Amino acid sequence: MGSEASETEAAGENTETVGVSETRATGPERGTGAEKQSAGTSPERDAGSLEQDAGPEQDAGPPAVPLLEPREGVPDVVADAAGLERVIAAFAAGTGPVAVDAERASGYRYGQRAYLIQLRRAGAGTALIDPVGCPDLSALDAALADAELVLHAANQDLPCLAEVGLVPRRLFDTELAGRLLGYPRVGLGSMVENVLGFLLEKGHSAADWSTRPLPDDWLRYAALDVELLVELRDALEAELEAAGKLAWALEEFAAILATPPKPPRADPWRRTSGIHRVRNRRALATVREVWEARDKIARERDLSPGRVLQDAAIVELALKAPKTPAELQALPTMRGRGARRHQSAWLRAVSRARGLSDRELPEANLPGDGPPPAHRWADRDPEAAKRLTAARAVVAALAEEHAMPSENLMQPDSVRRLAWTPPDEASASAVGAALTALGARRWQVELTAQPLARAFLRLEYKGEV
Repeated sequence: MGSEASETEAAGENTETVGVSETRATGPERGTGAEKQSAGTSPERDAGSLEQDAGPEQDAGPPAVPLLEPREGVPDVVADAAGLERVIAAFAAGTGPVAVDAERASGYRYGQRAYLIQLRRAGAGTALIDPVGCPDLSALDAALADAELVLHAANQDLPCLAEVGLVPRRLFDTELAGRLLGYPRVGLGSMVENVLGFLLEKGHSAADWSTRPLPDDWLRYAALDVELLVELRDALEAELEAAGKLAWALEEFAAILATPPKPPRADPWRRTSGIHRVRNRRALATVREVWEARDKIARERDLSPGRVLQDAAIVELALKAPKTPAELQALPTMRGRGARRHQSAWLRAVSRARGLSDRELPEANLPGDGPPPAHRWADRDPEAAKRLTAARAVVAALAEEHAMPSENLMQPDSVRRLAWTPPDEASASAVGAALTALGARRWQVELTAQPLARAFLRLEYKGEV
């Protein structure tokens, strides 16, 4: 491992340098993203944007080696100030990037807080920190201020890490690196297997990490999640460099860190699954009232809202508007224990919606700040629809050429906004300025502005816009 994927062969000779124990260091040599690109293949994404003839996961070779135990064993969970001080001292004395991961209790608890944080650094080993017992990691953050933090799918973990005071100044996202390199599957297990040749056990990813005490096998799983993260980072950095994409990746990592937290969503109740079945404003008011009642109960009990009342039940309450406990209990979606436990709250919510005046009812649709849904463009603005078709074709072709998903070359929302409201002049500079204003990075603008401008000009020359 290290900076070259082929260094797995040497791992057994120098475990201190590459950080893999002798018993697990002879994993199979795997094809890299750089090798795949030089062969001219086009990796297939799960999103279906590209097709693939061959790639890292089709490479012939011996099976991957199961990664069963952390090299220093499973560390004790740190849950007090004294233990945290020891971790801070050890990681401050360590060297190189710091692998970081966090485990949440999505689907079990309210919100997205972390219930276990894992770190690993050369010279420090692995640490498992309980953020319930150690809710303030600002001192650890200060000790790691100059270090690069390595995360997989950073956008998922950065918010919950920030809640405990851990905010990276430099970042390497191994999932995003895999996307830029065109790997067909970019989950941590797939990346470790296909880049480094080791199998990670992924059986506890959806567990309730708020459980205390955490079972030993869960802790082993958590420690292994950061066991090879730095080695994966080094191998991917080498591939990015060989593919001419390292500068692109560094821009993407910097953009992640520079992006401010998302503001609270307006009318979050409108995201209730199945709300499209609700066709009138009175019923929409019922969705809102029940959703807000559920949210209050879920917050107070620290439960995932879906464990209090499922979205399907909210929609059914809106459609049927029961008035009595008997009518409510007759609904198929209200037979669960959680739904029945708070039936009086649901009936009060339905009653509140029934008593609202017309002007208090929510609007059926809120005006958006962007273009309408693309399927309506042909009727509302046929010229914009033609620009969108042309722009999507340009982005898809460029993405295939550079072996990456279209959405990583240019966000679909940016493509839609550009096509709906194009610059006055269809020049590369004008299109580039528009894309920059939409949040595109420099490397994305350099690749796409000229081809998009040419596509728009062709439509003008043909008299189609």
